[in-house]
Amino acid sequence: MFGYLGGGVRVVDDYVATLAALRDEGFARYWTAQLPRDPDLLTVLAIGLREVPGIEVGTGVVPVQPQHPMALAQRALLVNQIGGGRLTLGLGLSHKPVVEGMWGQSFDRPVRRMSQVLDGLLPLLAGEKAAAEGDLVTTRGALAIEAPAPPVYLAALGPQMLRLAGRRTAGTVTWMTGPRTLAEHAVPTIRGAAEEAGRTVRVVASLPVAVTDDRDGARAEAARQFAVYGQLPSYRAMLDREGYAGPADAAIVGDETEVAERIAALREAGVDEYVALPFSPDPEERARTRALLRTL
Repeated sequence: MFGYLGGGVRVVDDYVATLAALRDEGFARYWTAQLPRDPDLLTVLAIGLREVPGIEVGTGVVPVQPQHPMALAQRALLVNQIGGGRLTLGLGLSHKPVVEGMWGQSFDRPVRRMSQVLDGLLPLLAGEKAAAEGDLVTTRGALAIEAPAPPVYLAALGPQMLRLAGRRTAGTVTWMTGPRTLAEHAVPTIRGAAEEAGRTVRVVASLPVAVTDDRDGARAEAARQFAVYGQLPSYRAMLDREGYAGPADAAIVGDETEVAERIAALREAGVDEYVALPFSPDPEERARTRALLRTL
């Protein structure tokens, strides 16, 4: 299951309540995105893991540009210590309008930046000393935090990021990427790179979903809620590759049979974990969606 934090005054209470409810409904992991204007996700996850046992959490994803690898490792290790090893750390590169417009950083050479972040981050998460000299990111030193290393996933869509994820991380987390693009592009690229490196990886794919009889209404709602992803270049490229006009086409919409078939298509494309984002504003449709997901 996938969700957003939001910026309300009860964000921590709401997250804890949602995490507990999903745990009680039988879901194994709850992924949450770090959006630029929302509260710090890892802080909220630490509280959620402390308060709610019996369910794992994932970050889908934390952008790497506004923080140093050592600071990120400090927070991630502490969260995983609190959660007893229940954190999956998904990382990404955000987007040019955010990186340059909000954070005042250059978006040039993003894959090189991510590689140099991993040079410093991965040893620190493994309890080792980092000695990574880079032209974009340099990390030196060690941490004194006893905690299991969380598996690291990359939000990878383009071939260079997919190959980097395959060579060096536990896998990829995709968004707005359809089954044909996964089967023909993402899965073979990341698994090919992993095989060359003597490793195995997992593919996690997230798409909006709504079990409903009002297909046209749901598609219109998906087009409204997710319009920005049809404009950001990385997601636009995935939509175009799939032949989708926009995010509404990527959304999994229909009755129980239709939705189950489309989720099965993701599995056939090589996806190891489907992360559902129920998006209907109707509480009954959201409950109907979760009821189906529990059976899958």
